[in-house]
Amino acid sequence: MSQTTHEIYMQRCLDLAQNGLREAMPNPSVGAVLVYDGRIIGEGHTSPFGGPHGEVNCVNSVAEADRHLIPMSTLYVSLEPCSHYGKTPPCCDLIIAQQIQNVVVGTVDPNIKVAGNGIRKLQEAGKNVTVGVLEAECREFNRRFFTFHEQKRPYIILKWAESADGFLSPKDRLSDTSNHQITESTNQRPVWITNPYSRQLVHKWRSEETAILVGTQTVIDDNPSLDVRTWTGQNPVRIVLDRTGRIDSSYSVKNQKIKTIVLTENSNLTNLDSFTYECIAFNDKLPQTIAEVLFRHNLQSVIVEGGAKTLQSFIDANLWDEARVFKGTAVFTEGTKAPVFKAKAAKSEKILDDELITYRNYGERNNI
Repeated sequence: MSQTTHEIYMQRCLDLAQNGLREAMPNPSVGAVLVYDGRIIGEGHTSPFGGPHGEVNCVNSVAEADRHLIPMSTLYVSLEPCSHYGKTPPCCDLIIAQQIQNVVVGTVDPNIKVAGNGIRKLQEAGKNVTVGVLEAECREFNRRFFTFHEQKRPYIILKWAESADGFLSPKDRLSDTSNHQITESTNQRPVWITNPYSRQLVHKWRSEETAILVGTQTVIDDNPSLDVRTWTGQNPVRIVLDRTGRIDSSYSVKNQKIKTIVLTENSNLTNLDSFTYECIAFNDKLPQTIAEVLFRHNLQSVIVEGGAKTLQSFIDANLWDEARVFKGTAVFTEGTKAPVFKAKAAKSEKILDDELITYRNYGERNNI
């Protein structure tokens, strides 16, 4: 087969893998396609965490009338087949047992438990293995998984909304401590920078990541729930910075409805079933410490929705992978300035009158 043909089927693997991306975490979502004589006879993607991998679902999807074609087919898979026992048996063993002779792999698995062992096992079994088809695309697709295993930290997404003149909030914004409602002193109504469609997109993003982080002042000012409300999907784990214990039980982040990790300097707090306190140092290495804590909790990605101070700390530490910035049409003139940011935009798109600008940081990950 030509390289172009390989790329067509590998792209199909990536399209399939998209269907299981969030549910598979912390596993990668992998697509697999079985092709005989130019015809797809089976395909599948990774099941929700703990379930069968893409290769298993692909083989199982082959119709009874076509099963005799499996040994003569080519298996395309977007990530190296696993070679170890986890929650499921090794996919390499299945490929060998099915006598599939030709395997095309998108990219090597960075997990130390695999990391080339799956490819080697297939080659030692006499299989023809081709590696590196749409490799950049395969790495990009599972960039959270690759960052987690190669950088030993979560994939970090910064997100904020700013006015047309670069403010996160207006000067006369007040915090009403009686009901935690953000208000303007002039009309006592919430300050919204973005439109409802942009705000719904944020909830979609939350459903796609494993954690969401805010600072103390954001909780006190906004009383956010940090859940998924206007979209269908899993709630991310809430990560809350509360250095001195200013956040009491009246705030939504302490309702124990969602797993929550509070980072604090108070070592005398008691953990609850869905509530964990992590005692850390709030110093100039805070972003790195946060990343270490999240890695230890096996959280592969985090959206940082904190205020200016929290966001700026990650920017200054150059510890981020994506930044998603909404620019609204409101003009505040004065207020809390948006983070200072010098990166070049990767893309820009319109959501009605809002502009969504996406930035990427390739400094630490040149090939992702």
